[in-house]
Amino acid sequence: MAATDQTSQPSINPPVKGFEPYPIRDGEEYMNAAQQAHFRAILQAWKRELMEEVDRTLHHMQDEAANFPDPNDRASQESDFSLELRTRDRERKLLKKIDEALGALDAGDYGYCESCGVEIGIRRLEARPTATQCVDCKTLDEIRERQMGG
Repeated sequence: MAATDQTSQPSINPPVKGFEPYPIRDGEEYMNAAQQAHFRAILQAWKRELMEEVDRTLHHMQDEAANFPDPNDRASQESDFSLELRTRDRERKLLKKIDEALGALDAGDYGYCESCGVEIGIRRLEARPTATQCVDCKTLDEIRERQMGG
């Protein structure tokens, strides 16, 4: 009986914890007000989580910054800080994508492929709320990238 419950809901691993998959209804208009509100809440919560992580990193680096006399300890700390800063840089780029997705929501363009204009799909957007392409166009782009050696 538990297996039935698990299979009835699509399996997604959303970037933001605590959100239930949107209950899609037959005949429902794509990107209606309820769907837009659902994705706006996900994007805003994700942005908030990332901003809190940036604050935690800043405080951690300020608290942990020490001038170790031992070169190995100093090198280890610099390596740890460098890794944290690279992670924050990736998150900074992600914050930009989240802001762009929120802008697309405001403009009424969210949820549609920027390459071909088709619906990206609710479940794909729940798994990757910053997606700007449908699965087909994204797959084609990745194939082209591999062929170009990039």
